[in-house]
Amino acid sequence: MKKTLKKSKAGFTLIEMTIVLFIISLLILIIIPNLTNQRKHAQSVHTSAMSSVVQAQIDAYTSQHPTVKSVGFTELSRDGYLTKKQVKEAKDEGLKIANNEVTK
Repeated sequence: MKKTLKKSKAGFTLIEMTIVLFIISLLILIIIPNLTNQRKHAQSVHTSAMSSVVQAQIDAYTSQHPTVKSVGFTELSRDGYLTKKQVKEAKDEGLKIANNEVTK
């Protein structure tokens, strides 16, 4: 009787590994640009929301202080309408107050 040795096939071949790496790299090429666009969109939404908050606080301030002609970040922060963190974020995003209106 002849005994035949069975080869155990363990692991992946080089071509299988190459295909897997190729698929992974394609997925990465698709995902990375999408993440960048999502970050830009999130920043845009955040800026818009911050602008709305500041404008609402300007309106509240002018409602409570009708004799004041011009409102700035200093007055809003000093009188508790905006926190220092909110003022810093608004300035970092390039928001400005002109004629009691928020502009970018």
